[in-house]
Amino acid sequence: MKPLYMWAGGKNKMIPKYQVNPGIPMTGYDTYVEPFFGGGAMMIHVYENNPTVKHFILNDINPEIVGLYLAIRDDLDEFLRECDVYCNTYLPMTAADRKVYYYNIRKEYTTNYASWSAAKESATLYFLMKTAFNGIWQSTREAKGRFCTPSGLLNHKHSVYDKQNVLDWNKFLQRVSIHSGQWQHCLGNNIQGRAFFFFDPPYRDSFTQYGTDFDDTAHEHLINFCKSADQSGNLIMYCNRKAGDTDDFYTRTQGQLLLNEYDIKYTAGRRATEKDKDDKTVRTAKAAREILLYSPAIVNLNCQVAPKVKVKKQLIEKQSKNNYNDLVEQAVHV
Repeated sequence: MKPLYMWAGGKNKMIPKYQVNPGIPMTGYDTYVEPFFGGGAMMIHVYENNPTVKHFILNDINPEIVGLYLAIRDDLDEFLRECDVYCNTYLPMTAADRKVYYYNIRKEYTTNYASWSAAKESATLYFLMKTAFNGIWQSTREAKGRFCTPSGLLNHKHSVYDKQNVLDWNKFLQRVSIHSGQWQHCLGNNIQGRAFFFFDPPYRDSFTQYGTDFDDTAHEHLINFCKSADQSGNLIMYCNRKAGDTDDFYTRTQGQLLLNEYDIKYTAGRRATEKDKDDKTVRTAKAAREILLYSPAIVNLNCQVAPKVKVKKQLIEKQSKNNYNDLVEQAVHV
C-alpha cells in the first residue's frame, strides 16, 4: 500500500531516516493517532509493520481530504465508477485537450458541486489531485478555499491512478476512525490504551499551508500537549523544520522530549535558480533542515520492521483506565 496521491511535505523520504534514528516503534502501543494526516505515509508504515495495533485514528482539518477517505471507505463502488469516467475520457486525449479538460473539471469542482453525491465530489477531487502540479494544494478567493491547483505535466500513459491501491486503502480504512477538525478534536474517548501520536503539522512559514494557518503559538501549544502525553506514558513524534540556522524555537520548547535534526531537500515548488553547462536554467530542490521531537522511551522499544504478515481483525479491548480525559481537556483549552 502507498499514499493515494503526492503530498508536499509527505514523509516517504523521512521514514528511512526515522528508522535509523531514533527508530519507529513497532510495539508497545494499542492506538496509532495521526491528527495532521496529509498523505498518510507514516500510518501506512505502522499498519504494514505493527499488526498488534488495535485502533487507528485519522484526522485532518481539510474536509475535502477527509471526504476522499470517507468515500473510499464507505462508498467504494461509486467512487471508482466516477474515477473511471474521468480517466477513460482523459487518457485518449492529446496533451492540449487534456489541459483544457483539466481546467474544465476544476471549474466544475469549485463552482458546480452542490448537486453532486459525496462520492462523485471526492472522485473528482482525486482525479484533479492525480493530474495537478507536484503535490501542491492551492486555492483561490474565487474557489472559496476548495482545491484549485494548476495542472501538472498531464503526461500519463496508461492510467491515472492505481486501482489496486485504492482497494487496499478500502480494506485498511475499515479499521480507521476518520475525523475532520482541529487536532484536539480527534482525541478523547477515541484513544484506547497506550497511544503513539505522530504529529506532522504545517511547516512554519511555509508556502504549502493547505489553506490553514498554524503559527508559532499554535506549534507551542501542540508541543506542550506532546510533553504532557509523553509524561503520561504515551509515545510521541512531532516533526517540522527549522526556520533557519539560528532558529532556536525547538530547543526552547522541547522540554523532556529528545530532538533530532535531518538534512532534507524539498521538491514542492522547485525553483529555477541555476544554470547547467549549456547555460540553460534548471530547477533545483530546496535544501532544508527537518527536526523531530520524540519520546525518550522510543529508543528502548522494538523499532525493527516486522516481517510481512496478514493483518487480522482483532476485538477492540475496553478502554483502559488512564488520564486521557485530563490530556484532552488540556488540549481543548490551549
